[in-house]
Amino acid sequence: MALPTQDELRDATCVACPGQSLPLGAFDVAERPDPGIPYSPVPGHRVHAATGTPTCVHPYRVGVPPGHYRSAGAPLPAGAPPPPAPTGPDLALPDDPTLLEAWLIAVVRAAPAAALGPALRRAEATARTRFPDREVVTALRRVLATELS
Repeated sequence: MALPTQDELRDATCVACPGQSLPLGAFDVAERPDPGIPYSPVPGHRVHAATGTPTCVHPYRVGVPPGHYRSAGAPLPAGAPPPPAPTGPDLALPDDPTLLEAWLIAVVRAAPAAALGPALRRAEATARTRFPDREVVTALRRVLATELS
């Protein structure tokens, strides 16, 4: 299996990800969201505050393990390894609306196929306790279009 194309990467990543405009290897991948990796409106993606390196915070979305691909020149994996599985922190409802899609993807990927419907209903209800209906529906549409294809 090959690494994702730029179009596949753009479809798989959130709007705050450097993967929207940069190819794999041109940004680092962190284990998870962190206050030290905020969204920066100037480049239009998350940037490591201390190093200025574009950084993705969802390895399970870009399909490669965490690594310092740009900042330290770490090589990308040969071929596409199975995407890392979402972990406990990935399954916690975020406060930041830019992380809503990633959370929904984590919920979808963590649910067994037979439990996907109930998991989505719970996720939608939970998300609506924190985010406006419009944001939840928009995120759900994007997630379902990419995750269920």
